[in-house]
Amino acid sequence: MSREHSADYHGLPDGRDDDLELIKKYEDFTTIDWIQDSIVERNRRLRHAQEKKSARRGPRGEVTFAWLWSKLSGIVNASQSWIVVSLVGACIGVNAAIISIITAWLSDLKMGYCSDGWWLNRQFCCWEIEGGDDACDSWHYWSGAVPTRWVVYVLFATTFSFVASHLVRSLAKYAAGSGISEIKCILAGFIMKGYLGFGTFIMKSLMLPLVIASGLSVGKEGPSVHVACCIGYLVASLFKRYSQSQGKMREMLTASSAAGVAVAFGSPIGGVLFSIEEMSSIFSIKTMWRSFFCALVATVTLSAMNPYRSGKLVLFQVTYDRDWHFFEIIFFVMLGIFGGLYGAFVVKFNLQVAAFRRKHLANHPVLEAVTLATLTAMIGYFNRFLRIDMTESMSILFRECQGRADYDNICQTSVQWRMVNSLFLATVFRMGLVVVSYGCKVPAGIFVPSMAVGATFGRMLGIMVKALYRAYPEAGMFAACQHDVQCITPGTYAFLGAAAALSGVMRITVTVVVIMFELTGALTYILPTMIVLLVTKAVGDFLGTNGIADEMIRFNGYPFLDKDDQAYNVPVSRVMRRGLQTLPASGYCVRDVEEHLSRTDVKGFPVISNDAKHILVGYIERSELVYVLDKARSVKNVTAETPCSFGLDAEDQHQVEFPGSVSGPALGIDEAMSMEILETTASPEALKFWPWVNQTPLTVSPQLPLEIVMQLFKRMGPRVILVEQQGTLTGLVTVKDVLRFTFTADDEAHSPWDTQQFEGIIEEVWIWTTFWAETAWGWCLRLGRRVIRR
Repeated sequence: MSREHSADYHGLPDGRDDDLELIKKYEDFTTIDWIQDSIVERNRRLRHAQEKKSARRGPRGEVTFAWLWSKLSGIVNASQSWIVVSLVGACIGVNAAIISIITAWLSDLKMGYCSDGWWLNRQFCCWEIEGGDDACDSWHYWSGAVPTRWVVYVLFATTFSFVASHLVRSLAKYAAGSGISEIKCILAGFIMKGYLGFGTFIMKSLMLPLVIASGLSVGKEGPSVHVACCIGYLVASLFKRYSQSQGKMREMLTASSAAGVAVAFGSPIGGVLFSIEEMSSIFSIKTMWRSFFCALVATVTLSAMNPYRSGKLVLFQVTYDRDWHFFEIIFFVMLGIFGGLYGAFVVKFNLQVAAFRRKHLANHPVLEAVTLATLTAMIGYFNRFLRIDMTESMSILFRECQGRADYDNICQTSVQWRMVNSLFLATVFRMGLVVVSYGCKVPAGIFVPSMAVGATFGRMLGIMVKALYRAYPEAGMFAACQHDVQCITPGTYAFLGAAAALSGVMRITVTVVVIMFELTGALTYILPTMIVLLVTKAVGDFLGTNGIADEMIRFNGYPFLDKDDQAYNVPVSRVMRRGLQTLPASGYCVRDVEEHLSRTDVKGFPVISNDAKHILVGYIERSELVYVLDKARSVKNVTAETPCSFGLDAEDQHQVEFPGSVSGPALGIDEAMSMEILETTASPEALKFWPWVNQTPLTVSPQLPLEIVMQLFKRMGPRVILVEQQGTLTGLVTVKDVLRFTFTADDEAHSPWDTQQFEGIIEEVWIWTTFWAETAWGWCLRLGRRVIRR
């Protein structure tokens, strides 16, 4: 891309220097021309079809080797996609199982060790032993003294975070972060070299267990999507069909992202819906089936490996056998409101932390990660729900109070208010830790931390509702409850709170409903889940909250067009690039073309007529120009003085055939076709570029609204759109030009609340919450005394 175009954007408001630097970052990415890629793939299919037709039986109908080979090739080509999808799914399942096993072991290593085998975690060490850890003689804590345990716990957390952050910084910088934002950009057609490479895959897979075990308030579900896409890319690259087609590779990455979510939550259908709702902007039925098959194979593989030896795909999988009551809807609405407020709070303040990190901590990623892990361990050790792994915490909070479900007296009525206090502190501290931890330079997701926050809040609300029922069992609100059956199940409140928090921060709804259904298998809780998530979405829409993945795309300056349409009320002429680097239809020699290439760094050149009217003739890519010059010099002895022609003459069309291609030049010409065409178009007397000039580029009028051009980019995927007025070239526009304009546009269209308004609302909510919290605390104390007297 031409870098002089940034000079067109004068008049930025004062203090927007940092924004201008972000705008310049758009130049670092290469876009894929999906139109050209699809035509190349179409021409490849046509040639294969012609080869298949040419292979016939012998004159007497006998089977020939060519005919047999064509049939076998057809079967292999037809089944290759499903074979690749199966391989990718199996590899993703194996990788997820290994990560889960190592994570569980490292997390328990902070607390103690197993005398029967150092490689056993606490669950396997105390397998089938009733009574918990106290009755398990094989599991030993590092010390009997609490202060010593605390020191060892903190030291392990510090060591794990140091090793992970140091190796990520030294060996694989792309292994840091969640990866969902970047994968969305890659699926949209932007190339980030090395982001899906083997080094990134290995380092992220190895460092993810260390990060989770360090206790940082980050999750492995988001990075699991990145790791799954790395696997999909690496496996598919081994097959020529995918390595030569960006469109096919995008289908495989979409299927891989679905499988990544499927193994993270044990939800194959939820993974497919996630790839539709969150990841890919273009989703065909064929891609959906392959995504489902990939997710299914990955889930079956994970189930076969059975990492927890319990038949569960994830640790917090749970089953409910109790129904809910209609009076609980009011409390479900409260959970939905909390989810919407939580999402707005985390997105808002995490971006402020990210800005602070970029400005002050960019050169100290290891120190930041170690400090956060150390503080988290020092604070979290003294809270029963912050001390253990977040997935284990959710498995405890989701449970019904029956059988062995009690953990640290969570089901005991006698200590319910102490438990409410512990859950409240866990909610508050975890929210703050999520805000400051997400985005640090280690593999870090936000799915499970958000669910853990919602689970602690939901369980707290469930215990309070249960206490209210026990205090006033004859109240009209509880008329539907039967006295011999437990009426309130706090675990379901934790479950719904987790769904609300996840939906609030990611701004996805249908996917969360399906994931939660697959986690529980309870049809009866689909309606409460939908109610909670609709309220969460309404609150998020009212506050103008975007998903944190979309906000991180915007914050990091990644080139990505949002799905949502916005009205800018400007024509494309306000955004288009002027003063273009063009090529004349004739009059240049090879030396002139090479000098033109050396003076510019643009990715392509419009070809215009030689007269003063500048009539648009076509468009040629820079890569095509360089390729033809290089091959013509080596094959046809073209010299620096050889005349060049970019226009199409009447007699030229009959001299060149385009085998297996569409009827027109520059549409899907690959290397094999280029060498055939060079034989007739290149000679020492003349070098004709017209077969590589796209004579029908996508063009629009300068008066066309910008929103329509954005739709063309999103739905058709061209790399560049030329702007012409009655045949005369006036400019061109790319996705990056659109993003520059939208980035500098007024942010009022981005959110109905500006920063000061939002902070004012937060302050008012804090004052209101503090007042009512004090009132509720006094009420709870009085209620507790009344229960004790009974």
